[in-house]
Amino acid sequence: MSKIVLDVSVSLDGFSTGPNVRPDEPMGEGGERLHEWMAGTVPADANARDAINDGVGATLIGRHTFDLGLGLWGGTPWPGIPSFVVTHRPQEDLHGDNGGVFAFDDSLESAARRAKEAAGDKHVLVMGADIAGQLLKADLLDEVHLHLVPILLGNGTPLFRGEPGDLIPEGNPVTGSVTHLRFKPSPK
Repeated sequence: MSKIVLDVSVSLDGFSTGPNVRPDEPMGEGGERLHEWMAGTVPADANARDAINDGVGATLIGRHTFDLGLGLWGGTPWPGIPSFVVTHRPQEDLHGDNGGVFAFDDSLESAARRAKEAAGDKHVLVMGADIAGQLLKADLLDEVHLHLVPILLGNGTPLFRGEPGDLIPEGNPVTGSVTHLRFKPSPK
């Protein structure tokens, strides 16, 4: 059965983007540095990157992330993979240029259920700090995979946007150019 997984790179000071996120700078100022590890050849980093790409069966995206990412992705974030956008402004399904479909839903629970069904035996990857906080609060988040990047952004989008909760470590940290950590949210 699929799980809803937040897989996110975060700075040491807890930001998932740099400051001043805007259409021409969707990761904020300096925020692209959070993902540089994904292009490297360090074995631990390559294994973590490949696990992300091999395990995704659907995505669950917040509207703001969708609006910022659509032009950059050229379709869905992963070619051919269905994406479910949680929004107060639903619209007709949007077919991406890369074979994927964006489905819009105004209910977090409904979008999460639909994404899990679409993912089959793979995982639903969460995209966006706001949607991650909503999923944590609703007790719908199954796993958190953090890639702790040794930079200080000073400001930006805080992970979970201040939503309280307990995370239970799973497995051992793996260190490459960044530290890869896994957690399971404690049920509320």
